[in-house]
Formats: sequence, C-alpha cells, structure tokens
Amino acid sequence: MKRLVLIAAFLLTAGAISAQNYIVVNSEKIFKSVDAYNKAIAELDNLAEEYQKLVEAKFEAVETLYNNYVNQKASLSAATRQAHENTILTREKEAQEYQESIFGKEGTLMKRRKELIEPIQKRVFAAIESYAAQTGADAVIDSANNPTLLYTAPRVERTQQIIALLAK
Repeated sequence: MKRLVLIAAFLLTAGAISAQNYIVVNSEKIFKSVDAYNKAIAELDNLAEEYQKLVEAKFEAVETLYNNYVNQKASLSAATRQAHENTILTREKEAQEYQESIFGKEGTLMKRRKELIEPIQKRVFAAIESYAAQTGADAVIDSANNPTLLYTAPRVERTQQIIALLAK
C-alpha cells in the first residue's frame, strides 16, 4: 500500500513538473550583448586599476617608513622608537582604511558600479520578465555560470530572443 501511495505521489509530482512552462536564458551572454554594459565594465576596470595604484602607493610609503625605522632602530632612543612605531602603525591603518573606502562593500568603486550597472540590470531583467510574460513562461532558468544545469534542450533556450528584444 505504501508503495502504491509513493508511486502515485511521484507520478503526480512528475506530471506537475512537466506541466510547467519554462525558458532558459544565459544572462552573461545577454549582458555582454549590451554596449552600455561593456562600456561600464571597461570604465570600472580602469577605475579599479587607478585606485589600486593609489592604494599600493600608500602601502609602499608605509613600507618605506618601516624600512627606514629598521635601519635606524639601533641608534634611536626608546621614546623615539615608540614614536616611529606608532607613526608606522597609524599610517598602515590609514592605508587599510583608504583601501576599504575604495574597494569595500560601501566603497567608491562599489558605488560607481551600482551607478553604472544597476540601470542596465534593471533593463535586462525587465526584458526577460516581459519576454517570459509574452510567451507564458512560468519560470526562467539562468544557465550562466550554473554548475547544476547539466543540459538544456535548444527548444527552451531563449537568450537570442532576449538580446533581440533589448536591441529594439
């Protein structure tokens, strides 16, 4: 009796799953087809490179201070050594805080990323949602960077249609 109930439950679940209308899209490919996205990514990469140079310069200044301190340590009084050590630690902390202010979750680069990328994301996701509504899809599966998606039938792949919709 338990087997019969389990088999019936399995068949009902399998039937319900197969009745779902879904489409598959590759969001990475869609984003890369949008010129504004590619320009924004290039700008963010350039900014990150510039900021990285500034951060490295701050840490190099700290390293120079430390190396000078090590070379002079033997000839310094205890009070002077302590002052130099405090200066080095303060500068190192300032460099770390600067790095966080640029690259952190609330940093300058993340704010710029949100400013440039969010409008494009909203546009792409709206196009996907609009296309799904037009075709009567119950679900949209993103195949970009998804290690659990092992196979997609070409008849449910709709990436090119979304790209065409965005191009209008």
